[in-house]
Amino acid sequence: MMWKKSFLVFLFSLSIQNAVLDDDRTKKTDECPSPRLSSQTTVVTKGQNVSLICSIKKKSQTIMYYFYQGDKYLRTKDNGESNIFNLRISEARDLGPYKCKVQDSISSVYRCSKYSPDFNFTLLDPVATPVLNISVIQTEAGLYITPRCISPNGSLPINYTFFEKNAAISPAISKDVRQPAEFNFTKKSTQGDEEYRCEAKNRLLNNAKYSQYSPIPLTDGDGCALCLQLLPVGLLLVLKVIALIPACWILPKYKARKAMRDNVPEDYGHTPMEVGEYESMYKNQAGEDLTAFPSSPPMSTSG
Repeated sequence: MMWKKSFLVFLFSLSIQNAVLDDDRTKKTDECPSPRLSSQTTVVTKGQNVSLICSIKKKSQTIMYYFYQGDKYLRTKDNGESNIFNLRISEARDLGPYKCKVQDSISSVYRCSKYSPDFNFTLLDPVATPVLNISVIQTEAGLYITPRCISPNGSLPINYTFFEKNAAISPAISKDVRQPAEFNFTKKSTQGDEEYRCEAKNRLLNNAKYSQYSPIPLTDGDGCALCLQLLPVGLLLVLKVIALIPACWILPKYKARKAMRDNVPEDYGHTPMEVGEYESMYKNQAGEDLTAFPSSPPMSTSG
């Protein structure tokens, strides 16, 4: 029985010792927690100034802060609870990874030295000023209006929103390909003073761009905007047809007259040259006729 009691006492003392060790470890962890490296934004553009903040819960003036980019040491600061490291994003290699280390070599309770997780920035291109186009179709229900908006540059995805003056008329339309965003709506009539524009923005903060204001294209009664766009083309075709009509009318007449001139027999009137030729031929023919008959003797006259 004695050995059982001794064994139980041993197990009890061992559990107490482990509890004390765990409590010491917890205290030491609380005294030197892992730091956190952060920034006000994770997406940046070239030429942007940003700040890295290395923070820790423990408040002590004896903690030193070390900043690294990969394995490259950057700077040491000892400003207390949180420290800021400023830098400029000039090229892709400035995106990271970054980390910071906290170290407390003065405290006699626990020698602290821990690193933060890695931190990286994401490089984005800002959106360019978008272009807005509006098409209108006249229907029985009214005007069927379709505005289209696209930004020629900027990192995707891009969110587009359509406005009538300063009031949004559409939800944000996200496009992850370089294609126009469009929004359809119908108006029974137009007052003529409506103006529309669109907004384009991506994940870059405070970098939204707006198109120029654009009115609704005019419609002509029962016509439509498409008809107005096709009107110049129609007029050009009509002018070409009008120009071809005289050519098609004159050319056959010219050919007919030419054919008639080629087929008409020669004129019966004779030119002086032709008269001379006929006279010569007549004389020659007459001479031949006289030689064909002998001349009769002259008649004698009796007195």
